[in-house]
Amino acid sequence: MRLERMRPLEVQQYFEQNTAVVIPVGSIECHGTHNALGVDTLAVNKLADMIDEKSKVLIATPIPYGACDTLSDYPGTISIGHELLYKLVSRITQELAKHGARRFIFLNGHGGNTAALSQVCFDLHSEGRLGALINWWTMAWELNADWKGGHGGAQETSAMLAIDPTLVRMDLIEDEHLVNDIKGFETTGFSTIAHKGINIYAPRSVAAFTHNGWIGTDHPKNATEKWGKEMLAACADYICDFIETFDK
Repeated sequence: MRLERMRPLEVQQYFEQNTAVVIPVGSIECHGTHNALGVDTLAVNKLADMIDEKSKVLIATPIPYGACDTLSDYPGTISIGHELLYKLVSRITQELAKHGARRFIFLNGHGGNTAALSQVCFDLHSEGRLGALINWWTMAWELNADWKGGHGGAQETSAMLAIDPTLVRMDLIEDEHLVNDIKGFETTGFSTIAHKGINIYAPRSVAAFTHNGWIGTDHPKNATEKWGKEMLAACADYICDFIETFDK
């Protein structure tokens, strides 16, 4: 049940018998030179469609933008920041709560959104409601360790191949090419540097240490449409099962 396609009376009738609502949250940001900018938004939109086919849960209109300041130097990336994302999602939950929502499932496509969405969940609990945060990509590798991936690597590229292969340019895939941009330290991953073998989190623009925007051990050249389809289907099935229990 998609909120934007429902009539007021239908929403009223839904909340007379149910308390759960799914809120997909994505982002528009660089996921490597080979991927379209909307990986995070397209992934949660696809999962929302799959959930809609399997469940009668109410799905709110997806939020396409997220907090992705660390990637904002790449052309096309649009970050609304942590504070605005928090305020936007908070207001949406308040409006839905007026109509009867008490269980909120945030279907998240972007790691940078986690802090803001976690705070919203905490707020909801203090108000006598509940929020659950599903980061689909980490849930995927808990379902199957072989699906583990980084940012814009084989995992997310496989999801994109399953969603729309025309949005992936396999011929543009490059190696990772991390640059040691801070003198005296090795860049080891997404905003991490190494000192005497231990990783230290050093948030900064990702463009400072990689020009192509994908980071991880899962090289995108290994992505397949089959991987993406199996992974998204497993995630949708799990989420539907979770929602059924969470709503009770």
